[in-house]
Amino acid sequence: MDIQIVPLRIPTDANVIVGQSHFIKTVEDLAEIVVTHVPGARFGVAFCEASGPCLIRTEGNDEALVQAAVDNAMRVGAGHTFYLLLHGAYPINLLPSIHQCQEVCHVFCATANPVQMLVVQTDQGRGVVGVVDGSSPKGVEDTAGRQARQEFLRRIGYKRG
Repeated sequence: MDIQIVPLRIPTDANVIVGQSHFIKTVEDLAEIVVTHVPGARFGVAFCEASGPCLIRTEGNDEALVQAAVDNAMRVGAGHTFYLLLHGAYPINLLPSIHQCQEVCHVFCATANPVQMLVVQTDQGRGVVGVVDGSSPKGVEDTAGRQARQEFLRRIGYKRG
């Protein structure tokens, strides 16, 4: 068994949601979730089929994001994983519905940070064993840090008052 570190390539100002699912229907259902929850969002999704022809299935309304999702899917190469790249939407807008999607088994990460996928190679194929999402903590927030967090959330519209 060999564990590899595979960095994702996330386009500038994009967010990514990476997960595991179990059925070819996933790619269309994820696309429907995006367009019904954030109609103006641009997105690309790639899903790695794990049986039959084992194709990377795609949907999206932004060709560059679709291609970036495909690139990440090919680089990781793990069956039944999906890569949803977003512009004009945050994962927080979509995660509850993605978790409720009947095919979705697990969400590995939802972020705009640099991501490294920890991928295991076996005789059968490849699988994701974990992710490294962003950087390690550098300390604990103080009063100024708490105030900056609260102001940021209000400025982007996720908290009031």
